[in-house]
Amino acid sequence: MVPDPALAWLLPPDIAGPTAAILIALSFATSAVSAAFGLGGGMLLIAAMAQVLPAAAIVPVHGAVQTGSNAGRALVLSRHVDWPVALWFLAGALVGALAGGALAIRLPAEALRIGIGLFVLWFVWGLTPKFQKMRKRAMTVAGLIATFLSMIFGASGPIGGAVLSTLGLTRQTFVATQAVTALMSHVLKLLVFGLLGFAFAPWLGLVALMIASGFLGTLAGARLLGRMPEETFRTGFRIVMTALAVSLILRGATSLLAP
Repeated sequence: MVPDPALAWLLPPDIAGPTAAILIALSFATSAVSAAFGLGGGMLLIAAMAQVLPAAAIVPVHGAVQTGSNAGRALVLSRHVDWPVALWFLAGALVGALAGGALAIRLPAEALRIGIGLFVLWFVWGLTPKFQKMRKRAMTVAGLIATFLSMIFGASGPIGGAVLSTLGLTRQTFVATQAVTALMSHVLKLLVFGLLGFAFAPWLGLVALMIASGFLGTLAGARLLGRMPEETFRTGFRIVMTALAVSLILRGATSLLAP
């Protein structure tokens, strides 16, 4: 389908106006979810993008959109960021980005999805360790694994979110720090894809509109976060994390059992 000439400069090839409009609206909604509960929006968005984008563009374009979305959330909640925790995450993320997907691509993607899902369920519902006394090591390992897997799946927020949830942070500090750590991971991912030769230029118009829409969603979600009781936030966080984990497990199991 040939896009309207007036929109051609905004839309990449093979992406029609109605499809772009849906993606822009989803960017608003998923950013609001992430701002309210700390994560979840990124994985919801990449699941939708996987239905309409070329396979080679899904992870890098999603990374570009999420860079803007997380930057907006980090800006809005900047005064709540736990910077020492975020910087230790960055130390691990640098190693994860350099490692790329060299090892993970040798493992079945289905097994990785199931493993991540089970890991998240254990952290959310199991008797997990508390990392207040070993923040540095916990966040460095989380940064390495999350960024490493982000190169393959595009969104690995549950890894960092699961570890962050054990540090005893308040809901504002959790959401703000999660935004900064996710931003670090996505920026490193974009640098790697750029070095590998992915052409971002045709996608910049759509990415810019999705980032703008996502920022409005962040403002809406941040307002909800500020009014939300702590217990409601904790319950909502567990529901979002559980839904994401179950989704990963089902996708992996379905792929493994498919003929």
